[in-house]
Amino acid sequence: MKAIINQLVQLQELHLSRREQEAGTPGADLKQLDDSIAEMMANLPPEVETQFSRLLQKNPLAIVPAVEGTDKSYICTGCGMKLPISLKPQVVAAGRICTCPSCARILFHSEGGARNTRKRGGHRTAPKVGIERFSVEELMIPALKATDRKGVVLELASRMRDAGFVDNAEKLAEDALSREAIVSTSVGNGVAFPHVRCVEGGALTLALGLSPEGIAFDAAHPAEKTNIFFFMVIPTAASAFYLKLLAGLSGIFQEEAARRKILDCTTPAALWKTLVALTKKALA
Repeated sequence: MKAIINQLVQLQELHLSRREQEAGTPGADLKQLDDSIAEMMANLPPEVETQFSRLLQKNPLAIVPAVEGTDKSYICTGCGMKLPISLKPQVVAAGRICTCPSCARILFHSEGGARNTRKRGGHRTAPKVGIERFSVEELMIPALKATDRKGVVLELASRMRDAGFVDNAEKLAEDALSREAIVSTSVGNGVAFPHVRCVEGGALTLALGLSPEGIAFDAAHPAEKTNIFFFMVIPTAASAFYLKLLAGLSGIFQEEAARRKILDCTTPAALWKTLVALTKKALA
């Protein structure tokens, strides 16, 4: 059964990748993704395929990590509810399909992942608007030092860690690169959206890095250069909203004028000011 659980996790990533392609690259050819999804679905036991499909109809996340809370409780990351402690050994062993008693999502055990340590604003803090809900000037890198895909992801993850937004840059980068291996997050026009989903704690967080000379980021198209990298850490609860943010940013930076304004920035302050101005209307 553990192999089936792993297959469900990968299958869900394919479904989410398809949604990302639709949101970030309207009109993209989805046949390869559709064929991969159909093949994996056909290889599932019929009862598991039926259960998984029904859950997907309700929510983009049908299978979610179960993690240990800070108080040693066991928590479903899909709904945030504490799970019966007797369920943990069963989820860890993966000898059968285990579901959350509250939200009915399928559970798999997760440990040792990076956590989002971003502080949420208190009740006295003025509410943020637009891109300021997800990022700050400290997460802007106008000139990345990295020269390849792995280096870009690690540099952006390290900036998040150094600014106090995540606690494990290496694990974060590892997970982002694993996601990148499924389908590239490059959406063309020199823009890419590497990300890690189901990172617990904090809130959806975005870092922006630029490579004026360009980097071969999409393994399937090594001749194409990517210059603008939006790196996002996405809590489970924000997975659906992330698609809206992706669509908004993709729409803005399909325009050459917007890309040129961003790439002209040479300081974090200028990059942040320009990003806020460009996204003000679309992400209000």
